[in-house]
Amino acid sequence: MEFTAIDFETANGRRDSACAIGIVVVRNSEIVETCYHLIRPPDMYFSPFNISIHGIRPQDVLDKPNFYELWIEIKHYFENRILIAHNASFDMSVLRYTLDRYGINYPPLRYSCTMRMASRHWPYQPSYRLTSVAELLGITFQHHHALEDAQVCAQIAASIARNREVASCSELVQGLGLNFGHL
Repeated sequence: MEFTAIDFETANGRRDSACAIGIVVVRNSEIVETCYHLIRPPDMYFSPFNISIHGIRPQDVLDKPNFYELWIEIKHYFENRILIAHNASFDMSVLRYTLDRYGINYPPLRYSCTMRMASRHWPYQPSYRLTSVAELLGITFQHHHALEDAQVCAQIAASIARNREVASCSELVQGLGLNFGHL
């Protein structure tokens, strides 16, 4: 299995307000690289609600790059890759809106969602939230820290792949009756 797991945190309710990203590279079903970046959002407005979720405050990102500046450093994690996120509709919308905000072309990629994978693989669970699936797998972590969330996402995908005895993301997604998304 080879893929990149990602997770975004946002400063407020706007999808182009990314303030943190966690990136986890998986090769041969093992985590081989991780990176975490705080991001200075374009408007620097942090809602109290979002701060209460992730704990990131304006002063934490004042000296951090904006997404346009960071993109040069991280775009290789996205280009021609399979991305996995938990509740991918949120993370992919943050990526789309943020790329749009800075006029950056969408990279060619495919993506899938571990929340949807989990609901297909364990169909009778009461919840498929990241914390619930992590608990099912015996994983403890700091929820809403972008890197830790991305690591749990990677572990969920790898666990389901092992259980299903598949060697690639394509086999996994197809075997679960899902399709890859595209930007």
